Amino acid sequence: MTWQNFLKYIFDVGTRYFLIAGIAFVVFYILFHKRFSGIRIQKKMPKMSDHKRDVFYSIITIVIFGALPVIFLENDKIRPYTQIYQNVDDFGWFYFFLAFPLMVLVHDAYFYWTHRIMHHPKLFKAFHLIHHKSTSPTPWTAYSFHPLEAIVETGIFVVIIFIMPFHQIHLAVFFTIVFFYNVYGHLGYELFSPKFHKSKIGKWVSTGTAHNMHHQFFKGNYGLYFLFWDRWMGTLRPEYDKKFG
Repeated sequence: MTWQNFLKYIFDVGTRYFLIAGIAFVVFYILFHKRFSGIRIQKKMPKMSDHKRDVFYSIITIVIFGALPVIFLENDKIRPYTQIYQNVDDFGWFYFFLAFPLMVLVHDAYFYWTHRIMHHPKLFKAFHLIHHKSTSPTPWTAYSFHPLEAIVETGIFVVIIFIMPFHQIHLAVFFTIVFFYNVYGHLGYELFSPKFHKSKIGKWVSTGTAHNMHHQFFKGNYGLYFLFWDRWMGTLRPEYDKKFG
């Protein structure tokens, strides 16, 4: 691991966090908070201490996230065992685009089960309590993890690079999409209309409201992108469907 590359990845991850989360925070919590009050999910507003805690732990997470690419992709002893490829023609354009939804589905399953496991009473305090201190989350909460949870969250990176062929572009685009959706899930404002929630597609999407309820009540609604697993496993909070029923 070279320090130069390590710092580069930290800079990349940190820039993404502060730019995307920062813009969302400024727009919804400073400039137009009154205009968007109608789509506010909770009336409770976070305190300054909540923002400081979220940013503090997010910086630690950024460092941990920055280490993964260096350890696995720039290590000559490990890299050959990954599924990385350089030439798009090796697997074709069809697979190149198919890989994105496949990564989303794999990540959604990984997130649901690791998230649910971290809610076990014997693990919750050590792994997941820090994230749940934000009972009314904001964009800054997106990376607010205890270091142990941050390591668990990076596990999807390890899973993907070893189980499926991927191009560097896949990782760059995928993890940017992941963070955008992460910010939306913690935004504190619902961007989808009530009609979407009741639609055939919308009922399977894990919305900002779904994840906000998870922060508010601590149990249920464990999914990231979808509600497949929550509905199949009976962990969807009953208030969620009633809210839009």
